[in-house]
Amino acid sequence: MSTGQLSIGPLRSANVVLLAPMSGVTDLSFRRIAQGLGAGLVVSEMVASAELVRARRDMLRKAVGDGIKPFVIQLAGREAHWLAEGARIAVDLGAEVIDINMGCPAREVTGKACGSALMRDLDLAIGLIDAVIAAVKVPVTLKMRLGWDRTCLNAPDLARRAQASGIQLVTVHGRTRNEFFKGKADWAAVRAVRDVITIPLIVNGDILSVDDARAALAASGADGVMIGRGAYGAPWLPGQVGAALATGIDPGPPPLAEQSMIARTHYDAMLGEYGRELGLRNARKHVGWYLETSGRPTADVKRWRSVLCREEEPARVIAGLGTFYEETAEMAA
Repeated sequence: MSTGQLSIGPLRSANVVLLAPMSGVTDLSFRRIAQGLGAGLVVSEMVASAELVRARRDMLRKAVGDGIKPFVIQLAGREAHWLAEGARIAVDLGAEVIDINMGCPAREVTGKACGSALMRDLDLAIGLIDAVIAAVKVPVTLKMRLGWDRTCLNAPDLARRAQASGIQLVTVHGRTRNEFFKGKADWAAVRAVRDVITIPLIVNGDILSVDDARAALAASGADGVMIGRGAYGAPWLPGQVGAALATGIDPGPPPLAEQSMIARTHYDAMLGEYGRELGLRNARKHVGWYLETSGRPTADVKRWRSVLCREEEPARVIAGLGTFYEETAEMAA
């Protein structure tokens, strides 16, 4: 079990904690903040390869990594041609790593035979991997689940064949597709993947704290962890976990004054990324998450969320966040 860096081809991560690709969450603003707060590696939102090739505006926006190093773009698709072309375009846009999505459980994705649906046909999955690796010279990685359901836990088979094809890092979420996000991630089941590959292995699912990360690494034998929903309203968590794994000391979350600055900076950055109207809408969920992770009583959070997530004037939202955190600090004193 490593607590230093991850090697992805010639690239090295800052530490062994990755921020998961999350649709509608890990946009450029969020990734910049998480990396600035110490995440070892951050991954773009899932980008539909065929739509990227067609230059659809929202996919081009997701495939921006201005200032992020290493720049990782995750691609989804079910046809070799589109995945290969999408990978070439992603590299032209500056991607230094291509991650292939074979783990998304969403019905709108699996219904198109993409994401974790590809785990039902490993020959097709490997054909797609081969096409992407042949198309680009940058490292290619793979994200998957344990399998489609509990009767088909074929992650070890896919990982072994993917490594043979040239995949340079594998991430496994400790659930099957049909489990979606129910129950508890089965970190121990990921060890079956560790047993058949020598490339870096990342364990994902339900890692919400430093203790979770340590337990997941011990159970899975993985080299690193990927944090997804645990980073909602806490973009500092990957960096916090990375520091704890590296030093043995948990630095804890930032002080409330710093959390306030992070939340307000993030909000402002989203308005800059999306423009006022779309930025206001997209930022609301983040505002709610920041309020929830503050430690304030649920009733307080609900009241503040009702005010801030309905406010149409950005300056008032930013000022309100400042007031919220000042009150929180006073209550904690």
